[in-house]
Amino acid sequence: MEYNTTRNHLIMKEYGRNIQKMIEYVLSIQDPDHRQANAMALIELMGTLNPHLRNVEDFRHKLWDHLFLISDFRLDVESPYPIPTRETLKARPERLPYPKKYPRNRHFGKNLEMVIDKAIAEDNPEKKDGFTQCIGNYMKLAYSNWHKESVHDDAIKAELTGITNGQLEFHPGFNTAAHASAVIAATSPNFNTNAEFVRTSSLNNGSSNKKRNFQQQNNFKGGKTKNNNNNKNQKYKNRNK
Repeated sequence: MEYNTTRNHLIMKEYGRNIQKMIEYVLSIQDPDHRQANAMALIELMGTLNPHLRNVEDFRHKLWDHLFLISDFRLDVESPYPIPTRETLKARPERLPYPKKYPRNRHFGKNLEMVIDKAIAEDNPEKKDGFTQCIGNYMKLAYSNWHKESVHDDAIKAELTGITNGQLEFHPGFNTAAHASAVIAATSPNFNTNAEFVRTSSLNNGSSNKKRNFQQQNNFKGGKTKNNNNNKNQKYKNRNK
């Protein structure tokens, strides 16, 4: 009986012991054509045993790399892809160039500085005021998240003025939503003075007048139907007597 302690190391456990034994057999084949045919058959078998690799991009390339890896890079066959080596497998990736810029105000973060720079560079005064008020509201939110208490608007105004060297000024009580709606109302057409609006409203009034006249002619609001109902009820009462 063969135990795992007497076997060699299993390089890739997802393929199992049998695949590794087949690759070891392919290594022992002397004929190059016969070895190449067996290697191609092993690739098909590895793809069948691992169907999840079919959803991976270039999965056959990955199978060929695994074949050379299990063979300890000693398999001498032709591959449709570049043959990996031990050096490329153990090569360390290049060091990532992490940013070394630290925010001037760490309790507000780096993104706030980027928004402040964008607001300072803005030429449109209305957009610049909107940027400034959004920045002040965000500073109030960040302060309440860190300190768990409310902050006065004058403190936010003073701190924003100090950060921007007086280039941006926060106005307490400025409603950004109302400002945006006012801008939209100023740039949108006035439908109250539009002739098309007047014409359609007059048509709607005419249709409502026709409906009212039709209801009056058919006594929908009159008392005739009520009298007919009363007569029918009186007839049924006399019949019951």
